Amino acid sequence: MGVKAVLVSGNPGKLRELRRLLPSWEIAALDTHGIGDETGATFEENARAKALWGRPRAETSDWVVGEDSGLECDALGGSPGIRSARFAGLGAADEENVEKLLADLAGFPPAERTARYRCAIVAIDPDANEYVGHGCLEGMIAEWPSGTGGFGYDPIFIPVGERETVGELPEGWKDRFSHRANAARALLATVGREPSP
Repeated sequence: MGVKAVLVSGNPGKLRELRRLLPSWEIAALDTHGIGDETGATFEENARAKALWGRPRAETSDWVVGEDSGLECDALGGSPGIRSARFAGLGAADEENVEKLLADLAGFPPAERTARYRCAIVAIDPDANEYVGHGCLEGMIAEWPSGTGGFGYDPIFIPVGERETVGELPEGWKDRFSHRANAARALLATVGREPSP
């Protein structure tokens, strides 16, 4: 039996991905009702705040995982950044965020549509030790959405070296190369081993 962990997130896509990326971890979702707005200045600060919020609400034997991620567009000065999930407003759907981003980038040529996905994962073990992993995926923003895979901005994000959006690429590609996959590997490296239950 693997490590018992809870993920402080209301995003089912992130839960599915982290379960695949950390297969030896038994990850459950923690109800985030009452968590409030994200107030950190960085992805890591937001991920840490989620993990710390979840600690007193989790079983004492559980690891608690906070994750924050988003998209940075160079032409928009790094926006939407930490506001990626609410770029089009609080409670905005993925499609609304994508629509706003494409509108903001309208008229920019491909060379100026460079962007990157960033992810920070903070895990706190039952003894209150903290482990952090960061991941990044460079790419560019397409002119229109393509593909139905993934979530968030995946239908408009084309990774460096690829011709298709993440929404068109197979699930296995994302599990190997995504910002979240890179952050999960970095997290396990900071742990130094596959943690024991």
